[in-house]
Amino acid sequence: MIALDHIALAARSLEEGTAALEQALGLPLEPGGRHAQMGTHNRLLSMGPGEYLELIAIDPEGRVPDRPRWFDLDAFAGETRPQCWILRTDDIATALARAPAGTGTPTLFRRDALSWTFALPDSGQQPFDGTAPALIEWGEGVPHPSTRLPDRGLRLTGITLRHPRPAALQKALAGLIEDPRLSVETGAPGIAFAFDTPDGPRVLA
Repeated sequence: MIALDHIALAARSLEEGTAALEQALGLPLEPGGRHAQMGTHNRLLSMGPGEYLELIAIDPEGRVPDRPRWFDLDAFAGETRPQCWILRTDDIATALARAPAGTGTPTLFRRDALSWTFALPDSGQQPFDGTAPALIEWGEGVPHPSTRLPDRGLRLTGITLRHPRPAALQKALAGLIEDPRLSVETGAPGIAFAFDTPDGPRVLA
């Protein structure tokens, strides 16, 4: 089973990103936590059962990891924006065999009651210039983060991937995920997320 797990937006700082997203979506973000292995921290927002939004940034109080940070955060600059989309699997080894080359190496993470395995790309960036998805496998018996978050009515309605080689990207994704919300367009590499909110539709790009 492979399905969308969550989406990630990056920011220069958690404070800056929180202000930007709360203004854009009209909804408050919830406290997240720290990722000691990556030197990052986050805040979260439910997108309904089994899905959530993650705002992530480098933790100024965290240690510098001995490898590139996930989500290509070491190279991040500019305004708060979509950075990655993450697929959930119950067999990450099998999913990696179907994923684009360079998706990553399974790496175990733990924080409080949470444990998960995440495929970390050697460069820190997902294949296809960051537009291909990341893979995660939650630990057995671990409650999904969406179950811990209040549902404020946010729903993801679209993921648009832009890449100068859209046909190659579509082919790479064909054996991995089918989701009617997903579309691929020609353009400079980038990701856009569309939402329904209690105040109407919103797009972040």
